[in-house]
Amino acid sequence: MAAAKSRAEQARTTTEAKTAKQPAPAKAAKAEAPKAKSEPAKPAAPRPNFKAKEFVVYPAHGVGQILEIEEQEVAGHRLELFVINFDKEKMTLRVPTNKAGAVGMRKLSDSNVVDSALETLRGRARIKRTMWSRRAQEYEAKINSGDLISIAEVVRDLYRSERQPEQSYSERQLYEAALDRMAREVAAVERIGEDAAIERVEQALQDTGKRGEKTPKSDDEASEAA
Repeated sequence: MAAAKSRAEQARTTTEAKTAKQPAPAKAAKAEAPKAKSEPAKPAAPRPNFKAKEFVVYPAHGVGQILEIEEQEVAGHRLELFVINFDKEKMTLRVPTNKAGAVGMRKLSDSNVVDSALETLRGRARIKRTMWSRRAQEYEAKINSGDLISIAEVVRDLYRSERQPEQSYSERQLYEAALDRMAREVAAVERIGEDAAIERVEQALQDTGKRGEKTPKSDDEASEAA
């Protein structure tokens, strides 16, 4: 009996050992992640609300007039274009209607923005204490931004009265470019001639006697005063 019991225990031990050596059942495969849904195609950007014969501002060239909206076929595709005339430069520019917003083309400023720009001229000049070459680049960027207030800041900062030191040639060039850009938009908004617009701008520069012989204030000085 003892021998039979021993053989039974040995058989049970062998069975348990075999069971222990069996590899654990493989884990269930992870469920596949759901595939990302394809995004619907974006609708084409709406055409800016510009009309033929309307005056607009193109940042790099200033005020121009849309002569017409034409279509051309390019590589088998129909392309819609704004045809813009810049009379003073005797230049015509064609801008794809779907690119007008990207290049910063905009409508004329409203009368409130013009008033703010003229008020900017009555402030005190703020000149940075940096090399002229760097300031000139910043002035050019402001002029070509198409923003009327930024252009007014250039006019204000580069203006010199008769009693102030004369401008250098490059300063004079930038001043006249900014003055021209500003005056043309003021003229278009207020429906007056460019000469009359220049007079308005220059009058604002001389208003209230704040400018006179005062030296333009640098940005550092203005910050300290504040």
